Amino acid sequence: MIKKKPVELALAWLIPAVGAAIFVTIQCFSYLNDYVASGGTMKAITFGPAALWTVSIFYGAWVVPPILALAGKRGADWAMLVIGGVLAAMSTLGGVSDGLRDGGHLVILELLAVTLPGVVALVMSWRHIRLN
Repeated sequence: MIKKKPVELALAWLIPAVGAAIFVTIQCFSYLNDYVASGGTMKAITFGPAALWTVSIFYGAWVVPPILALAGKRGADWAMLVIGGVLAAMSTLGGVSDGLRDGGHLVILELLAVTLPGVVALVMSWRHIRLN
């Protein structure tokens, strides 16, 4: 039988992961909108191969905390808390700095879509570790 608590933790960690994907999508479309509105006179942002790999690995790492939540072991719970906390903190810092550069609506989106669910998932993870 599947325990309910690890599934709830996994779902709690999937919500900021989906929020991060939504944030990046809206950020890309917001930049594209500004680029088109400027008539192509705005400097294009280009990424090298290393930057593209880094971004892919970072956003791919968002699946690690939910998988660790399903493991149900003490060490996996601590790893879930640490990795999830680092991902939430880095996403918040990156999203807020990008939002300050690209528009205030992106800051609000980052805080609502990633930071708030990330904090909730962190609190749920911490309570889970303390109770077990």
